[in-house]
Amino acid sequence: MDASGDVPPAAPVSVLRSDNPLVNWLWQEGWAIATLPELTAGLGRAMNRAGIPVFRLRTTLRTMHPQLAGLSHTWRRDTDQVEEFWPPLTVMKQDVFLKSPYALLFEGAGAVRRRLDIPEAAFDFPILEELGAMGATDYVAMPLVFDDGRINAMTLACDRPGGFRTSELEMVAETQAILARLLQVHALRRTARTVLDTYLGKLTGERVWRGLIHRGDGEDIYAVIWLSDLRSSTALADALPRPVFLDLLNEYFECTAGAVLDQGGEVLKFIGDAVLAIFPIGASSGEHCPRRRAAACEAALCAAREAMVRLARLNAARTMARQHEVRFGVALHIGDVMWGNVGAPERLDFTVIGPACNEAARLEAMSKVLDRPVILSADMAAAVPDRLLSLGFHVLRGVRRPCELFTLAE
Repeated sequence: MDASGDVPPAAPVSVLRSDNPLVNWLWQEGWAIATLPELTAGLGRAMNRAGIPVFRLRTTLRTMHPQLAGLSHTWRRDTDQVEEFWPPLTVMKQDVFLKSPYALLFEGAGAVRRRLDIPEAAFDFPILEELGAMGATDYVAMPLVFDDGRINAMTLACDRPGGFRTSELEMVAETQAILARLLQVHALRRTARTVLDTYLGKLTGERVWRGLIHRGDGEDIYAVIWLSDLRSSTALADALPRPVFLDLLNEYFECTAGAVLDQGGEVLKFIGDAVLAIFPIGASSGEHCPRRRAAACEAALCAAREAMVRLARLNAARTMARQHEVRFGVALHIGDVMWGNVGAPERLDFTVIGPACNEAARLEAMSKVLDRPVILSADMAAAVPDRLLSLGFHVLRGVRRPCELFTLAE
């Protein structure tokens, strides 16, 4: 198991010996390597031990990610280090990709080779100029095809006069099918983590990844609860074309949920136009660390202020464009909740439940009644050093005693 908690893919039960040392290395050692950087470095070293003078090896995977186009790892023989790079989705429309060998590989052109130490050398890709300046004499890009047809890539650069020998490239080509399957295992694991982080959140996704997947699995925690809501959303949805309203909704979520994430909070779900999030503190209110409590409360309050600043900027731009203003309300409460799986056996939801969540919902409703963008419970107000403004005592639906509510002094 590596530092991230990943485990290497299971090695085959029986391994056939091959005359190709690279094939043997992949079967005997490659399958036991837990991470992509280690696999890329190990393969580069194995190639050099086999007599193939590779000074730069890069593996590139096209991954499923809402913001990124893929993942590249580059090993250099001179440093024996691996550089990791996550190209953004926008790169697929830029010259750095369109004028690269990858554009040809991903279109199914097969392997690409360029000799760089001959008089008629064709430096038709920008990367070749860079590699030539580093002393490269030969460059090869090979496709690595997954079983779903997705094409990934491996590139090799040689620094020996005369470049790669045909026998050496044949040796490397024999590894393509095995390497593709091995990389696919890593890619599927990365995809699973990405999907969990994207749809559940990093902290929640980590718990599901560790095996908390049964109904009732979870833990009691002490946390700050954030519940925010878009004002006049029904009227906006009725007045605006659906694509325009969706754009507005996403801009609003960037202001609110984005502020929560930037302050280390966990966004649990989007409920229509509402955002439910938590800032975990500890196991329970009776066992928490005061410093962690103060830090979580301050982070939540900073997120609320940042959301207001972002919305002010958004509204300034929308006013200039003669568009509807966006307003919101957020409630901040602190208490014990159960953080775990609830639902039907076939369809679970990893969320927080408990009286503290219900009280947060009542507080959020009061932000409409009192026309204040931020409402804090008395418990939350007592946990932060900020100067707050009391809004007096109010009766919350389902809560026996009147509760004192607070808002930001500014």
